[in-house]
Amino acid sequence: MSRLTGKDKARNVAAVRAAIEQLLQGDLPLDGKYDLTTLASMAGVARTGFYSRRARDGSVHPGAYQHLAEEFEHRLKELQEAGEIVDPRLAQVAHLEQQIARLADENARLRQEVAGHDELIKQLRTDISGGSGSPHKGRAPGGGPPG
Repeated sequence: MSRLTGKDKARNVAAVRAAIEQLLQGDLPLDGKYDLTTLASMAGVARTGFYSRRARDGSVHPGAYQHLAEEFEHRLKELQEAGEIVDPRLAQVAHLEQQIARLADENARLRQEVAGHDELIKQLRTDISGGSGSPHKGRAPGGGPPG
């Protein structure tokens, strides 16, 4: 893998900074999140540049854009704590939880209604059979009128 030239790195840093601003202003791609993967995708850089790496000798080297990842996460946290950025997925989850509660209440109400209808059906069957135990009173064995 080739190393980035100073010019390439400067261009990538500018792209990451622009993507940070875009995300923090709420311009989130449809399939994106407020995370480093989305940031890397929007900036057109490798996500690995946001993380430190360990060399073979055990030493740790910061990622090329690790300082920008830390800046992004810090600014995002500040905006979220101030209530200025709400992840739209979290808002959708809250909405769906409310909808689930409403549907569960409706389901319970409908189950009670069905139980009431079951009792009514049992009573009607009893009334129709006239208490004889046979719901087909007055019918011939073949299903036609007595003959």
